[in-house]
Amino acid sequence: MEAFAALADPTRRRIVEMLAERDYAAGELARRFDMTQPAVSQHLKTLRNAGLIGMRKDAQRRIYALQPAGLAELDAWLSRYRRFWNDRLDARDGNADR
Repeated sequence: MEAFAALADPTRRRIVEMLAERDYAAGELARRFDMTQPAVSQHLKTLRNAGLIGMRKDAQRRIYALQPAGLAELDAWLSRYRRFWNDRLDARDGNADR
């Protein structure tokens, strides 16, 4: 899954966290991270290729936003393992009561 590789980087995780609050222009993100525009653009490209964010043009600006479908795919994959661990922990807790 490309999404996990994309989210392995702390800067990209922070970008996703910021985009969860609101949409941002690439220049705004660059200023928030004290990075060059090309460096932020590379992070944004990686997140777009992973399907986690989308981009729309607004005059001269590129506005970035989270893509719910990409996040839903990630959540669906994780939910299998969440169930597995919940079942394991419930079983362990049940054995501890005996």
